Amino acid sequence: MESTPAKVNFGKSLLVPSVQELAKQHLTNIPARYVRPEQDSPVISAGASVPVIDLQKLISGDSMDSELQKLHSACQQWGFLQIINHGVTPSLLEEFKTEVVELFGLPMEEKKKLWQQEDSFEGFGNAFVVSEEQKLDWCDMFGIITLPPRIRKVELFQKLPSKIRGIMEAYSKEIKSLATIIVCQLAKALRMDEKEMRDLFNDGMQSMRMNYYPPCPEPDRAIGFSPHSDADALTILFQLNETEGLQVRKDGIWVPIQPIPNALIVNIGDMMEIVSNGVYKSIEHRAIVNSNKERLSVATFSIFNLDSEL
Repeated sequence: MESTPAKVNFGKSLLVPSVQELAKQHLTNIPARYVRPEQDSPVISAGASVPVIDLQKLISGDSMDSELQKLHSACQQWGFLQIINHGVTPSLLEEFKTEVVELFGLPMEEKKKLWQQEDSFEGFGNAFVVSEEQKLDWCDMFGIITLPPRIRKVELFQKLPSKIRGIMEAYSKEIKSLATIIVCQLAKALRMDEKEMRDLFNDGMQSMRMNYYPPCPEPDRAIGFSPHSDADALTILFQLNETEGLQVRKDGIWVPIQPIPNALIVNIGDMMEIVSNGVYKSIEHRAIVNSNKERLSVATFSIFNLDSEL
């Protein structure tokens, strides 16, 4: 007889209004709770850009070693990279993108059925809101635990439109296998046992955060996502449109990541920094907003087995 899995809770968040609904009011000023006077002005290093890694070169062919070296130094110096030829089917990405856009386009009555509950971050809402005085990010999110299936919030899955459910399932599996390939390459670069890394990863957990950053009337006074580092092992970000917004902090300067068509953005999380003994860096990053364009992205977080010792 299988035992019932313990419920995994990654914290809850206070319920907040929808920024997407706020943006529809065509405000000229943002509400006080979104004003962030303390944020660094975007001091941008124009010359620097995040390394680009070709996955096909990494796993086959003559340039394997040089691409592995490139990956190794990207994780040491940046903690961030863009990955091309990653093997995730373009048609799947296109379909998933359409469904995520439609999910955020649902009428408010429908969204309310998918809203966060008091005890969990899953559903529509925001993350890490712990007090009524706290400043808010100019962003709506939809959070969901995707793998392993046994710890999913079944009732949330059942309420989702059936089309996004099927496509998210396929996307989540593709990202899991891509993340596994990447961590095995990282193990190789770190001269660690690949099997050990794979085991840490195989029974791990995956969650997704879909982000919608509406146009903001005062982009210089707001922030889309406050500076943070990711607590997971590896994050894979799919940018749904060409709007720039993600910035990483390198040597005290915010560097923008220019989205490359069909690339995925990968970053090292805190767990991987620990496993690599600090050789790889989990880097602070943030999202800024735009006055006339929306930005959408989906971050998939891969977490090592929760019973493992890092």
